Amino acid sequence: MKLPLSHTRKKLINWLFDWTMVLYCKFKKKAAWGITTAQLLEMPAHCLGFHLGQLLHKNGFELLPKVERHDAYHLVTGYGTTVEEEIALQYCCFGNGKRTPYLYGVLLLGTFLLPDYISMYIKAYQLGRDANSFHHFDYKKLLSVNYENFRNTIFTRTQLSFITS
Repeated sequence: MKLPLSHTRKKLINWLFDWTMVLYCKFKKKAAWGITTAQLLEMPAHCLGFHLGQLLHKNGFELLPKVERHDAYHLVTGYGTTVEEEIALQYCCFGNGKRTPYLYGVLLLGTFLLPDYISMYIKAYQLGRDANSFHHFDYKKLLSVNYENFRNTIFTRTQLSFITS
């Protein structure tokens, strides 16, 4: 059975994500948080940290050292971890004002290799553009804040209903 071309392109992007993330983390100067999923799950249930722990546990992940904020973006925006959702998350962050070489690379390659999802990418960009700024926070310092209140300061009710649908 021959795999669809989009499946092959998604595998290529996954490989590129894995390969470039190793390099990116190696040269990133930030200190790792040093927090495990189990520790996040010990936090009170209303906290951003607990919800982040649930997201990680559900997907069988641990925080990636030095880029932990990326997982917080997934939680806050509601984007999953499929290839197309990873690209959409970067579009959302771009719309929100984030500018990094890695982000530009994902936008360029993701759009070129998976143009089938351009309408998703445009909606993600618009969501990020219209939301209050979230890309700049030090999420480690916010782990104990109320998750729902935090999301409500970033997104309107209409935006939140779009995210959860």
